[in-house]
Amino acid sequence: MFKQICLTLSVLALVSCAGQPAFDAASVADATSAQISHVEPLSWWTGMKLPLQLMIHGEGISEYELHLEGAKGVSISQIHQADNPNFIFADIEIRPDAEPGTCYLVFTKGEKQFKYAYQIEERREHSAERKSFSTADMIYLIMPDRFANGDPSNDNTSDTDDKADRDAFFGRHGGDIQGIMDHLDYISELGATAIWCTPMLEDNAPEGSYHGYAASDYYRIDPRFGDNALYRTFVDKAHEKGLKVLMDIVTNHCGTEHWWMNDLPFEDWIHQFPEYTGTNVCFSTNMDINASKKDLYYQESGWFVPSMPDMNLDNPYTLQYFKQWAIWWIEYADLDGFRVDTYPYNEKEPMSEWCAAVTREYPHFNIMGECWTSSIPQLAYWQKDNPNKDGFNSNLPSIMDFPLQDAIRTALTENQPDWGQGMTRVYDVLSHDFCYQDLSKMLIFIGNHDTDRIGDVVKKDPDRLKLAMTLMATLRGFPQIFAGDEQMMVSKNRSEGHGGLRVDFPGGWEGDEFDQFTQAGRLAADQNTDGMKMQAGQAEDLFQYVSTLFQWRKNKEVIHNGKTLHFLSRDNTYGFFRYNDTDTVFVYINNSLEDKKVPWSYYSEMSENLGEGRNVLTGKKMSLSDETVVEPKQALVVEF
Repeated sequence: MFKQICLTLSVLALVSCAGQPAFDAASVADATSAQISHVEPLSWWTGMKLPLQLMIHGEGISEYELHLEGAKGVSISQIHQADNPNFIFADIEIRPDAEPGTCYLVFTKGEKQFKYAYQIEERREHSAERKSFSTADMIYLIMPDRFANGDPSNDNTSDTDDKADRDAFFGRHGGDIQGIMDHLDYISELGATAIWCTPMLEDNAPEGSYHGYAASDYYRIDPRFGDNALYRTFVDKAHEKGLKVLMDIVTNHCGTEHWWMNDLPFEDWIHQFPEYTGTNVCFSTNMDINASKKDLYYQESGWFVPSMPDMNLDNPYTLQYFKQWAIWWIEYADLDGFRVDTYPYNEKEPMSEWCAAVTREYPHFNIMGECWTSSIPQLAYWQKDNPNKDGFNSNLPSIMDFPLQDAIRTALTENQPDWGQGMTRVYDVLSHDFCYQDLSKMLIFIGNHDTDRIGDVVKKDPDRLKLAMTLMATLRGFPQIFAGDEQMMVSKNRSEGHGGLRVDFPGGWEGDEFDQFTQAGRLAADQNTDGMKMQAGQAEDLFQYVSTLFQWRKNKEVIHNGKTLHFLSRDNTYGFFRYNDTDTVFVYINNSLEDKKVPWSYYSEMSENLGEGRNVLTGKKMSLSDETVVEPKQALVVEF
């Protein structure tokens, strides 16, 4: 069973602090009838910049007077009434001289009184200066329910509805936090330096809850994954392995099973309509000078799907709730970054405030927003400090490069491309880099939990997969790999939608025939995830190829922050240089079905001053005077 993080918060505190009168029977009886159901955030810290506002929820709680006792430098500055008498919002002042410890929220109604213990803690040393993920990182994306089942005892719990069924495409399979911790060495060996897990907060939807994007409690790790303490342990263990941890968060919507859906604090806490109204998914309304206000309203206020109520961040109490929630998890779990789901579906001005609040508390903290659009100007609009004509500044540091993903995936399927197709697509997308404010704050990827697996896209062609991984390891920005793509895992059944592509990682469950977390298991495996025969050792070969690239990338500053010089071709090849004042890396992608000779003379503005280089993929030295031929569907990476 789940336990609150602080023992002081685990039960209603019917105790008196030192020096205070004991309760009489009437007080205790009233405390029982006036149950406090929730106080959020669960705890707080001294030395924080964001003001603290407690959301207090309990039957008839607004009928009580409230004051605070028991902590030096901590007091209540103002109390706000909600539409619902079962809520109050209390502004808590924590002065610079405040001391950590337990304070008490004292509720009084006539002669009846009870107290609730609340913890003010001391911050970690240098917490505000924490570093975050950057271009030096490779992010490994994990869907916890489908990665590894380290603790079968939590597959089902008495307080959650959706039960484990490994054969169900949209059911829970049993993966958990312990399963991730058990395989941190595998992730590190691959060359990853950061982990992004899809949401692990409680999602108590009766079905399809495995993805976690419909939170039913924003302060509770889903018990089928573990608990809050285990999540914090996971972050600590990852840090010990040199791995950063990003939390996937959702500010746009909760789930219909969230506890407040039966007792909303304000009528406009969420967006409500006479009948179900979905978003029009028209992101252009945020920057379109011709857009109607009506279209913008339905874009940001309509629900994502019927099971995900849309939060109203224009309500200042809702916005403050989500600011504190984000900062609480950073401080509690020692996080290294955020990925924000469905970013443009939020109201943009409040989300700009939200980003500013988080980065004001943690100036180096990176936040990556999912702005799913193939339009480069519209994507650039969402990045912090972009010179938008309407003056809007999102304060969102990083964005996901969906246009580049589209270009790479399409290019790799074209053997005999027409004009503007094949690798020219990649050249064209990168030729628009002038649109972006900060190229170092862009996530590049070839697939994730919402897109077809790259193995499906390239039709299980290991050579084309290697080309994709080569681009991920050498292009500007910071790369992300979806768990299993490094071994070309494919969907179980693409006709079944997302559930089919989110396949279990072989070896993550007791009794799996092959364990592809290990070299021996990868070498032994002779089948892929949909039963098609694989070439013997293919999974191990792919793993080693990807590992070689990303282990090399870890310390390659020129890849992290170097400039790019690329050259146009119309023969389904792509050549580019990453360079700075001291180093140069050359990358050549032959996506064609023919041998190609590297045209060094055409690259002379960069190549003429280069000496002998080293082939990164083979470790062999090579000279530019050689007749350099790259075979079909192969890549060349040379460092000078």
